[in-house]
Amino acid sequence: MHRLIVFILAAVDAVIAAAVGLAVVLAPLTLVWALAGGGAADWGLLWSTSAKVWQLGHLVALDITLPPEYLAVTGIDAAAASFTVSLAPLAFASFTAIFAARSGRRASQAGAWITGVLTGAGLFTAIAVAVALTSPIDVADTTVWMAVLLPGLVFAVPALVGAVVTEWSEAGEGVIARARDRVEGTPWADAPALVARGAAVVVVALTGLAALLTAIALIGRGGEVIALFESAHVDALGATIITVGQLAYLPTVLVWAMSFLAGPGFLVGAGTTVAPAGTQVGVLPGIPLLGIVPESLSPWLLLLALLPVAVGAFAGWIARSRLVLRQAVDADETPDAARTAVLVGLIGSSDAPSGDLHDEPEPESDAVGVRLVVALGIAVVSAGVAALLAALASGSIGPGTLAEVGPQPGPVALAVGLEVLVGAGILLLSPRRRDRAPADADRRRGDQLASAADTPPVD
Repeated sequence: MHRLIVFILAAVDAVIAAAVGLAVVLAPLTLVWALAGGGAADWGLLWSTSAKVWQLGHLVALDITLPPEYLAVTGIDAAAASFTVSLAPLAFASFTAIFAARSGRRASQAGAWITGVLTGAGLFTAIAVAVALTSPIDVADTTVWMAVLLPGLVFAVPALVGAVVTEWSEAGEGVIARARDRVEGTPWADAPALVARGAAVVVVALTGLAALLTAIALIGRGGEVIALFESAHVDALGATIITVGQLAYLPTVLVWAMSFLAGPGFLVGAGTTVAPAGTQVGVLPGIPLLGIVPESLSPWLLLLALLPVAVGAFAGWIARSRLVLRQAVDADETPDAARTAVLVGLIGSSDAPSGDLHDEPEPESDAVGVRLVVALGIAVVSAGVAALLAALASGSIGPGTLAEVGPQPGPVALAVGLEVLVGAGILLLSPRRRDRAPADADRRRGDQLASAADTPPVD
């Protein structure tokens, strides 16, 4: 594909990713403004508000300063008039990251990944500059360089990752393809791809389990959530806006649930904790979604830590199956025999004779080293991704104790890494060959020879 076409497509991707994120906030606010007659506030204020929400969704912290008039009406202490809001609604960053990774992958497939990544990231950063310069607001201020750099990184990093992964797996030429070709033919050829695949399986599986846990919590504590909605005393339109705002924080809550599954849990304020080992919370803000936070928990929930172990075992099983398949193919076996070796070598078979293709051979020292590196790699990458997600899903939502909310990256990374390592290590490093007794092997070979002797020759 011509580089000009790649340039245009990458630019379109960046514009769409930014426009959709801004429109998601601006469109409902504009609707409310229009239904109110348009005279209650200047539409420019709606644009500034939408821009600040978009920036917060792209990890830019907001410095909030409440005006004295508002403090006088609400009776809020002047000491709480200034605070920082940095807990990001990750739905915005998630959408941008997915769109950017897709853009980088497509640029790689077109043979111009550098052009695509630089164009998309550069234009998205330029849009962030325009948003920062056209949305001043006294109540919520941002640091200009952060308002420019962080949204640009949210687009650039996933686009680069998507392009590099595609180059490694599909490209026939280029710097990354040459690096891959140097690794090909060595015992370590499959290790990078297996580590990436295993870590992706772990992250996706943990996200799915976190979503299931969140759904169960919403069903179990739906009454508390509804009560908080009712205590807000808003009309249908206000309830809709609150619901949309909470949906934007749904990916953030999923990371909290993932941290809960892993064991460390998360904070809902300084000095609080929500974890399977115990829950200690104080007075929570009246946000309906926080109604799912329980006041007490059963010690049986500690068994949830087995789920990341099982996820790691599943990732290890996938990696081992591919290593066994590669070993069978390298031995010049037929495709059917190779697949049989994978299945029976992994799950075992009481009907398989000893010494044939149905037994996974004992791995050599290099193969053991590869499996060890793959297991460690899956655990380390999974822990790194978990730490990154925990850092993105934590921050401040108000003054005082509300300055510390969300999971702590260090404990979450340690827990996820160790649990995944245990599961992946069991499947990748445990011996799976089923040795037969010598007598049984001799008897079966004798039966085979006798059967061949009784078969009449074919003329």
